[in-house]
Amino acid sequence: MTGPGEEPFIAAVKPLVDAIGGEMLPPDEAGPDDVVLSWEGVDAVAVRLPQLADSLDHILAAMERRQGRPLAELDRKAKQEVVRTLEARGAFSVRHGVETVASALGVSRFTVYNYLNREKGA
Repeated sequence: MTGPGEEPFIAAVKPLVDAIGGEMLPPDEAGPDDVVLSWEGVDAVAVRLPQLADSLDHILAAMERRQGRPLAELDRKAKQEVVRTLEARGAFSVRHGVETVASALGVSRFTVYNYLNREKGA
């Protein structure tokens, strides 16, 4: 998968690929929707981007890891902050985004909409 000098590049981009929920693969296995990254003029690695819905699940899991506990166990203020962060990242433009977030937070869709509307009115 790598040639000389490419390993540091791949190691450098891996945290970003992991953060977005992507998958790294050899450049010669790249499909038409994959992103091929070059290093010093040579194709070093291909990145398969996740589907948007998978990205939301990945983002929610990462937020849960950062919080150190299930998002449903957070207090109301912390849940509102999660909703603000997710809105800034476009989570609610994904089909069933509100439902997915509501489920992760252990609240109703109505509550998520209230959190979103509270932000717009503030």
